[in-house]
Amino acid sequence: MSWLFLVASGVLEAVWALALGRTEGFSRLVPSIVFGVALVGSLVGLAMAMRTLPIGTAYAVWVGIGAALTVGYSMFAGEESMSPVRVLLIVALVGCVVGLKLTH
Repeated sequence: MSWLFLVASGVLEAVWALALGRTEGFSRLVPSIVFGVALVGSLVGLAMAMRTLPIGTAYAVWVGIGAALTVGYSMFAGEESMSPVRVLLIVALVGCVVGLKLTH
């Protein structure tokens, strides 16, 4: 169950990171609300996962999921450039996250 909380909180990390970019300094209401709700949900999920998972593993997986989803979404949305090297590096990041799960 901890891994489920961790994956969900990693997804919410990507949501709050993307929402933060759209708040325009917290001057836009809806993205600001999405940011706040996703941030709280992400941190609560991370804290719940850390009840049984080692902090280093949990944090690394949380950051890895959030980073990979944020960059992946931004590339597919055309907000960031996409190249084979960038895609390969994201795949490697995901592979490292999976490796941490497998070696736990």
